[in-house]
Amino acid sequence: MSNALQLPIIDLASPDRFSTANSIRQACIDHGFFYLVNHGVDEELVKKVFEQSSNFFSFPIEEKMKLAIKNHRGYTALYAEKLDTTLTTKGDSKETFYVGPLADGLNQWPLEEDLPSWRSTMETYHQKVLSAGTKLLSLIALSLKLDEDFFGKVGALNEPLGFIRLLHYPGSGDLDSSSEEVYGASAHSDYGMITLLMTDGVPGLQICREKSKQPQVWEDVPSISGAFVVNIGDMLERWTNCLFRSTLHRVLPPRQERYSVAFFMEPSKDCIVECLGSCCSEAHPPRFPPIKASDYLEERLRLTYVK
Repeated sequence: MSNALQLPIIDLASPDRFSTANSIRQACIDHGFFYLVNHGVDEELVKKVFEQSSNFFSFPIEEKMKLAIKNHRGYTALYAEKLDTTLTTKGDSKETFYVGPLADGLNQWPLEEDLPSWRSTMETYHQKVLSAGTKLLSLIALSLKLDEDFFGKVGALNEPLGFIRLLHYPGSGDLDSSSEEVYGASAHSDYGMITLLMTDGVPGLQICREKSKQPQVWEDVPSISGAFVVNIGDMLERWTNCLFRSTLHRVLPPRQERYSVAFFMEPSKDCIVECLGSCCSEAHPPRFPPIKASDYLEERLRLTYVK
């Protein structure tokens, strides 16, 4: 069962930072999801990213496989990932392309003659969304009753890891029809700090607020044109001692084809994630030991790919 959800709308440009921080706090406690508007990533750029994404995914599979994923960069084919590892079905019915941090030389790029200005479009988008995410993190710090430069001070933003993930879900008419239920993206929570998602407006995204309740209740997340859908990842849930929730979400197999672009923002590799002072007390002691960000992410990613 599912019904449509009304998530809070957070204005990144609002001059009243404390009121905005309070709204974020409530959103992260109640839903773990919210919309972000006035984020500084302009509509024209977003349109170009979706066009370039569509151009790449329309290539023949053998061309795309030349950029097959290594170092978590590049192309993953249909069914290559299964986000819900409890499912016995084949992988999820989506194909994806990852672009990671721009400075480390590990990204794979389509040839300029095949896709002119593809690389420069993705690099610009990466810089703009990373900047929006950094601003948002200062409001999230305020929302946790910390100094707004907290994440900078603990080293999370020395070399933050930003990953663009281009996603293409073929329409159900373009998939093998089999009796088993295959999701566009099976139920999962995100691993990192925050995710900023832009969609093309085709429905499919759902969230489940109570992970452990049976039967699970799934609610549709409508698209708001030009707004990011932001959600909290497991790492921030851990940092906040489960005050903020990293919510289970999934994508139903869309009847028509669907494109979206996720941006995962993770702390610098050496940053230590340990319970925030404002989120623990004698009554609520830390639930998790400190862990290095890179150790946590590597372990989570290792479990995702279909063996």
